Parts: sequence; C-alpha cells; structure tokens
Amino acid sequence: MKKNVMVLVFLCAIFFSAKAQEISNNAIGVRISEGFSGVAPEISYQKKVRTNNRLELNLKLQNSINDLEFVGLYEWVWNIKNNFNWYAGPGIGFRDFSRFPIFLTGVIGVEYNFTSPLLLSIDYRPETNRSNLLNANLGLSLKYQF
Repeated sequence: MKKNVMVLVFLCAIFFSAKAQEISNNAIGVRISEGFSGVAPEISYQKKVRTNNRLELNLKLQNSINDLEFVGLYEWVWNIKNNFNWYAGPGIGFRDFSRFPIFLTGVIGVEYNFTSPLLLSIDYRPETNRSNLLNANLGLSLKYQF
C-alpha cells in the first residue's frame, strides 16, 4: 500500500511539474484516421485557448454525407523535450446527423513542432459507438500553424 501511494505521488509530481511548450494560436490541416469503413481523412483545426490549452475540431466524411462525423476536443499540451509535446483531453462528437447520435471521446497523443510552421502528430482517440462500446481510432496529422 505504501508503495502504491509513493508511485501515485511521483506520477502527480511529474504531471503537475511538466512545463508547457508555446503552442500556436491557430493550426489547420489533415488527420488521416481509421473509420467504420476503412481509412478516412479529416479536416482538423486547432485554436489556442490558454498558454497550454487548445480546442481541436475535426470533420470527417467517409463515404457519403450520411457518414459525416464531427468531433470537438479540449486538450492540455505539455512539453516532453525540445520540439516534442504530448497532449490529452476529453471530447464529444456527433455522427450521422440524420439520426443525430452523440458519442463521447478523448485523445492522447504526441506531436513534433518543426522549425517551419508544420506540426506532425500521432494520436489515439477512443470513441463510444452505438452499443456504448469503445472503438479505437488511431490518427496521423499534419497541420500548418499560423
């Protein structure tokens, strides 16, 4: 028990002492991810909210307008080392607007901020599906920062 408490204290100390990397005010790009019917591109937009927080919006169109998916995420960003950051946060999404089902999601990922205005990231987004089970959604993003 004492060992578990020490590990928890250590992890909290690391979590709260991680310093934030300066993030850009805006970023727009493409996220390639897996979907219900294979790989699908998403249009992705990020907006800085605070020093180390941002809002990310993604729009995915798989096969037709009925397969539209919209996801909104609130992310915390921490610096790992140099230009590498990691980020995590909760989110909510809407799928198949004709039936308007809402699903819960979250994100955890790693990004590399190039010296040019490009941002490359890989992330994992678990999403609830119609049966309230989790779907794994792994994505690779390339964004232009401005």
